[in-house]
Amino acid sequence: MDFEFTLDEIDKAAEWLLSKTHEGAVVALRGEMGAGKTTLVRALLARLGAADPVSSPTFSIINHYLLTNGKTVVHMDLYRLRDAEEAIEAGVEESLYNASLCLVEWPEKAADLLPFDTVHATLTITGMKTRRLRIA
Repeated sequence: MDFEFTLDEIDKAAEWLLSKTHEGAVVALRGEMGAGKTTLVRALLARLGAADPVSSPTFSIINHYLLTNGKTVVHMDLYRLRDAEEAIEAGVEESLYNASLCLVEWPEKAADLLPFDTVHATLTITGMKTRRLRIA
């Protein structure tokens, strides 16, 4: 399933992706550097009603966001991790199962830790301001 969009329409891409998830879902976000993974996460969290500003967890590895409905979304950026063992030490495994939604950038760094029903989404740059979001 693919969804083509411009960067000005990223909120529509977020809505489309959310329609493909469920309560407690883990979404593995793949894409090259600069594809817009964190921008998409910001749009997802805005749509869900995050109370706090969204920032990239590149250095903290894991950010937790409280939604206005009291639920929690976890956003992980595993780019700096070497392997699954380091991910476990950082608390990734525990965080995968303790949120209403878990968004994981660079999931290949801890692929063995992801649940079997993970939603695999890939962002591809298709033009200067256009992207393709594919769910496999």
